[in-house]
Amino acid sequence: MKIRRKKMKNEKYYMTTAIAYTSGKPHIGNTYEIVLADSIARFKRQQGYDVFFQTGTDEHGQKIELKAEEAGITPKEFVDDVAGEIRRIWDLMNTSYDKFIRTTDEDHEAQVQKIFKKLYDQGDIYKGHYEGMYCTPCESFFTESQLVDGKCPDCGREVTPAKEEAYFFKMSKYADRLIEHINTHPEFIQPVSRKNEMMNNFLLPGLQDLCVSRTSFSWGIPVSFDPKHVTYVWLDALTNYITGIGYDCDGNSTELFNKNWPADLHLIGKDIIRFHTIYWPIFLMALDLPLPKQIFGHPWLLQGDGKMSKSKGNVLYADELVEFFGVDAVRYFVLHEMPFENDGVITWELMVERMNSELANTLGNLVNRTISMSNKYFGGVVTDTGVNEAVDDELKAVVQATRDKVANKMKELRVADSMTEIFTLFKRCNKYIDETMPWALAKEESQKDRLATVLYNLVESICIGTSLLESYMPETAEKIFGQLNAGRRSYDELDRFGLYPSGTKVTEKPEILFARLDIQEVLEKVEAKQAEEAQSKEPESPFIDIEPKAEISYDDFMKMQFQVGEIIACEEVPKSRKLLCSQVKIGSKVRQIVSGIKSDYKPEDMIGKKVMVLVNLKPAKLAGVMSEGMILCAEDEDGKLSLMVPEKDLPAGAEIC
Repeated sequence: MKIRRKKMKNEKYYMTTAIAYTSGKPHIGNTYEIVLADSIARFKRQQGYDVFFQTGTDEHGQKIELKAEEAGITPKEFVDDVAGEIRRIWDLMNTSYDKFIRTTDEDHEAQVQKIFKKLYDQGDIYKGHYEGMYCTPCESFFTESQLVDGKCPDCGREVTPAKEEAYFFKMSKYADRLIEHINTHPEFIQPVSRKNEMMNNFLLPGLQDLCVSRTSFSWGIPVSFDPKHVTYVWLDALTNYITGIGYDCDGNSTELFNKNWPADLHLIGKDIIRFHTIYWPIFLMALDLPLPKQIFGHPWLLQGDGKMSKSKGNVLYADELVEFFGVDAVRYFVLHEMPFENDGVITWELMVERMNSELANTLGNLVNRTISMSNKYFGGVVTDTGVNEAVDDELKAVVQATRDKVANKMKELRVADSMTEIFTLFKRCNKYIDETMPWALAKEESQKDRLATVLYNLVESICIGTSLLESYMPETAEKIFGQLNAGRRSYDELDRFGLYPSGTKVTEKPEILFARLDIQEVLEKVEAKQAEEAQSKEPESPFIDIEPKAEISYDDFMKMQFQVGEIIACEEVPKSRKLLCSQVKIGSKVRQIVSGIKSDYKPEDMIGKKVMVLVNLKPAKLAGVMSEGMILCAEDEDGKLSLMVPEKDLPAGAEIC
């Protein structure tokens, strides 16, 4: 045991989160990652590891430049504000990071320029031209074959054609080496489903060279030898994992870097797994650096009606939830409700249900009852009189086995399952109260020593459970220790029963750890708060910017003929998921027009509508059905379609001019 302690205390553990993009305030789904990372970091420290935990913000790119322009401030002013808000929320959630890096830090920017130059000098980066489809929110280029229904495969938003001079990284040069590494290191990408996705969708079909610079915007780190180019955001952002701990590509890295690299764990969202498991390892290979030991792509925390999105109006923020439930209740929820591999769901109703059942009842009531009985029957003094029965051994067996069960789950990063083990301990304590019935023992003087032992066993069990809980709910653990007048247990003591000093006095007035909530009251408060916030905000007309097409002349425009049409019949196009076939009356004639609007309109809903039609479009077959024009629609940012209809009731055939 002593050898193991010495080894673990000398063993480093370097872990990182993805750095948060400074496009806006992080929602609870973003915040989940930092809380997840914090629980792992705290548990590793408890085990005796020398942990270095890094997080931070990603602050360059076209999206930031556009948002700053909209806000009427400089990009640096914009990211300073958002980075401050992100750090405020990370601190609010009691996360114990050791380093908060910003990609606008001078030392990071200097190293990125040196890394770019090194890779260029050794022939891994070359100059060329890029032409492809670009997603501004994701800062990513895609080929036509990579698009899903013509949209970004990562976020589902619109992409636009882009062509510009750029520098490229020779990804294919290192692809085979990366494939071999993944195949020989099964722990490298977790969960396994993420590994399979990367191999089958990207690596095995063959990697294209990666664009690593841009010239169409200026908010980024300039390429030192060609300053009209700025470093592509992913080469900039990913390198934070080494620059943040002092990497220098000239060979003058700090002791912190030499001690901690390679990273033991990169903890990231599943939506950016490709950048971390393909681009990042290849960059490291080119720099002749060891690869991180493990990259874990965690699932998403979804609102009840899907992925959180400002356009959907379903975004929840950590500070909002903390206002209602407290920091540790929110930490408990996001950690315990997230499966290992599949997405988790958060709703106000589910939060209240967990608050009442697990936190107020299972844990809070257990601690309160135990302390109250100790005060009532023994003046708060907890004594082990050694009057044991078989039921005590059953309790002790569960309590003493919990540490290793938790450790085994945490080793696999199954954080939710590890918390379940701890709450299984607390539930066993509640069952022990029902089995031993202290209130009945208190009625018989001859059972006084037995009652004392029962209460001692409960306090001791709670102390062990609380020591394990501390990594997940640190403020709650501190409160429980204070009420029990107990010290923290070392990791090596957590499988030993009976270390609580006999004769210790608990607090006279136990604090309610978690108060039960009424769901209707909570929902009413939420609605009132949202209504108040809505009133305080100035009304803002929504808008969407799209990529402008080439200008046309007045003569070109006059070639197009638009008229009002009345839909007199409509049916689905056989074997098509998108198309409806409408019979449209235009003047005295009827035209057949095929439209890709099936996702938003049913055939029966179309009949009788007056619509705007481009009537002199050359006829063409769509899915084998002839189409003789085009019905005009508008599309919102989520891809939802809306028919363009005349404001007044005009006759079929009226000219649109």
